[in-house]
Amino acid sequence: TNFESRLVLQQVVSSLLPKTKIYQIAMSLSRLGRVGSAARPLARSFAAASDPGAIRIDLANCYKTHRFDDMPTEAWTTKDELVQYFTQMYTGRRMEILCDTNYKAKKIRGFCHLYDGQEACATGVDAAFTQADCWITSYRCHYIALIRGGTVEGVLGELFGTSKGLTKGKGGSMHFYNKEHNFYGGQGIVGAQVPVGAGLAFACKYKAPPGEKTPVAMAAYGDGAANQGQIWEAANMASLYKLPLILCCENNQYGMGTSTGRSSSNNTYYTMGNMIPGMKMDGNNVFAVREGMAMVKDYCASGNGPMYVEMDTYRYHGHSMSDPGTVYRSRDEVTEQRQSRDPIDFVRRLILENSFMTDKELKELDKEIKKGVDAAAKKALGFPIPPPEELYADIYADGKGGAEFPGTYIRMPDSTRSIGNHPFAV
Repeated sequence: TNFESRLVLQQVVSSLLPKTKIYQIAMSLSRLGRVGSAARPLARSFAAASDPGAIRIDLANCYKTHRFDDMPTEAWTTKDELVQYFTQMYTGRRMEILCDTNYKAKKIRGFCHLYDGQEACATGVDAAFTQADCWITSYRCHYIALIRGGTVEGVLGELFGTSKGLTKGKGGSMHFYNKEHNFYGGQGIVGAQVPVGAGLAFACKYKAPPGEKTPVAMAAYGDGAANQGQIWEAANMASLYKLPLILCCENNQYGMGTSTGRSSSNNTYYTMGNMIPGMKMDGNNVFAVREGMAMVKDYCASGNGPMYVEMDTYRYHGHSMSDPGTVYRSRDEVTEQRQSRDPIDFVRRLILENSFMTDKELKELDKEIKKGVDAAAKKALGFPIPPPEELYADIYADGKGGAEFPGTYIRMPDSTRSIGNHPFAV
């Protein structure tokens, strides 16, 4: 399989190249096989106990369940897998830090919601999913867009409003999209992605050959959206139709500035499905997420219907860049979370404790990642802005697969660049 080939290549490359160059090869290897759902199997393989040099990760106390008796107890991993996860998450972390910097420099405008602190959630899901599985999420979507077939320069290019952004500079922070990789984007309306996720799950079931396991669809949302009526309706419909839908609450403890204890009468979100089973997992442990989501995926793909998931995690930034994140929580709370539960430090400790790399080698890898992300940001800043014609492209169809000018007047800030004829022109 593509996944097995990737592991073999990782082992070969890591044995031949200097460790300081692992960043370049890890990011390219992580994209092997991401060329369309037809090329990917419905199930992913993970490191196993029989793999040379594999280490065991104890997952005791990482889960709670509702109307579901099973839960993972352990995970196995290797040096190459750990380095891949570390590289992937640290790249995303550095990218989000640059988003913060460029937003404050007014190079990014509008809304901007950062994902730093929650990287293990998306990384674990991506490890458990294949490209055949569908993924839709909220507006906190930069990192998901990156690992679901994107690039750093593509993500930042979009945030800078350039024509080479992942959605041509038209979507911005909240509306990434990559149909080729079954990523159906961020949604700007709280909870609106869940009914769309139910539709994706319907399509997964409808298109699957009879008697075979189906791909699954995951609709991710935050704890602040958990009591949206449209989520309850989508969950009910998914249960009635036995759709392979995973309703995933990434519980980062605050819906904007309101804590879970003040916003929901039931803040054990994995139990919200009533008759629908649920699982809560440690969202800051990439292996807990990976193994838990693999189990949830198998349940939903086997015709059993939907399942609720709650990922216990934490965001370091405020709700958005307009929120300092210190009014409703203390700096000490954020510091304590960073020191005790950081998802990247968890992987870093595993690498060091098992002597897979030295502290010096990891610091060199840190530098390589920062250097790569900084170079991508510089490149993205040089991308051109979309031409005026893109204002009406992809809106009106010409019936031949192309775009058609709507025949109206579009007033630009610079009147000399306006499009069309002014309706009151003499």
